Amino acid sequence: MKFKRSSGILLHPSSLPGPYGIGDLGPQAYRFIDWLASTGCKLWQVLPLGPTGYGDSPYQCFSAFAGNPYLISPDALLADGLLTQDDLDAIKDLPAARVNFGMVIPRKLDLLQKAFSTYQTKPEYLQQAFDYFCAENASWLDDYTLFMALKESNGGGAWSGWPQDLRSRKKTVLRKAQKELSASVLRHAFYQFLFFRQWDKLRLYANDRNIQIIGDIPIFVANDSADVWAHPELFYLDKAGNPTVVAGVPPDIFSAFGQLWGNPLYNWEVHKKDGYAWWLSRVRASLKIFDILRFDHFRGFAGYYEIPADHKTAEFGRWVPGPGQELFRAIDKYLGDGLITSSIGLPFIAEDLGLVTPDVIALLETFDLPGMKVLQFGFSGPDNPFLPHNYVPNCVAYTGTHDNDTALGWFAAAEQQEREFAQRYLRVDGSDFAWDLIRAVWGSVANIAVTPMQDVLGCGGEARMNFPSRLGGNWEWRMKDEDINDHLAGKLHELNWMYLR
Repeated sequence: MKFKRSSGILLHPSSLPGPYGIGDLGPQAYRFIDWLASTGCKLWQVLPLGPTGYGDSPYQCFSAFAGNPYLISPDALLADGLLTQDDLDAIKDLPAARVNFGMVIPRKLDLLQKAFSTYQTKPEYLQQAFDYFCAENASWLDDYTLFMALKESNGGGAWSGWPQDLRSRKKTVLRKAQKELSASVLRHAFYQFLFFRQWDKLRLYANDRNIQIIGDIPIFVANDSADVWAHPELFYLDKAGNPTVVAGVPPDIFSAFGQLWGNPLYNWEVHKKDGYAWWLSRVRASLKIFDILRFDHFRGFAGYYEIPADHKTAEFGRWVPGPGQELFRAIDKYLGDGLITSSIGLPFIAEDLGLVTPDVIALLETFDLPGMKVLQFGFSGPDNPFLPHNYVPNCVAYTGTHDNDTALGWFAAAEQQEREFAQRYLRVDGSDFAWDLIRAVWGSVANIAVTPMQDVLGCGGEARMNFPSRLGGNWEWRMKDEDINDHLAGKLHELNWMYLR
């Protein structure tokens, strides 16, 4: 799809300011959208919105379809009459500077439990809307809510450690669990209802202000997820439910041992036999909540790196062909049959970073998908493809991403040769390096230009969102209330006017 010339900000909702320990879908999200519209930007890019588990990563969720209950706005629950002001005041002592997940999660779950208890005393208030939501989303919601209820009843442990009859989804045992855990199942369904009710309202508000939302689809799912538990045949698992092979990337200049992600790998032959039904459902669900989808680790659709599950590093894996064009032809046909008009193309962005081989390039070109250019990667020399003079219009240009250091963090830590080349290339002295990168990306031929909010704010390395392969300390960065201001809006508006974005 050829996107119109535009620009946007990368900011996950958890990073928004607010008084409840974590950014959410409440008043500050609406304030951010108003601010974004005032800048002339037309895009808001977020990370995956699924329910996070161990490690708090939005790329390792309990479901590829569900929403993250920690992002539910307490203020909106107060407006719905599901909480009292005293309930909200009781959690305003949570840290504001960063997300302390260990503190936030139990407090937020207590709050959601109170909201659910209130709902049960007067179900007529939201009953019709709740019933409709459950019926409309039953294809994934029924498995997810039972999965979460069973996880709670089994001490929070991964499903591969549950009793055998639950692991193998024996029908009589599942029916019994559904009955015995009905209150817990209903509670988790209500949390999903609240999340999507708030998100749909927020997205409509953004769209009404000419803001489109770019959402993220991780190629792989977590092994400890409702998706793998409910559809084990779609993955390479042993009889106990453990992966036999897992995802990752081989050793490179960044890691001598490669990256061992640990996600189970798809059995693409099984997916092919049923017409890629699970993937079609996933894309459809994603396009109900996002306007544009960014496919994370896109090269894995052309070919992916397979590592034996018993290996401790990613050094000794092998490349295996992915589904390639066949999957995307199925998606294209499916979307063209009613969800969107196929003549406008697929509203997708491909994260094509890393090892880009001819089969990846062919996949991008066949479906006219824009890849990514990250300017921060570009300062090795004039022939570097990440420098703006090497861009093509059909791409998405970034100053950096959630997996990289901030612009200032990079500049402080980069090799002297790279820093000096960056200053020569940009013709700057480095005193305002983050905005130097923003200006270069905005002025490029790329149809879409995006920068993380940290670069707009001129944050250093302390504001980095994620260190890949590092467990703990990630996904915690948050803005301050005063960061959403007219001065920064004016600077962005000037660039959007100057470069016709």
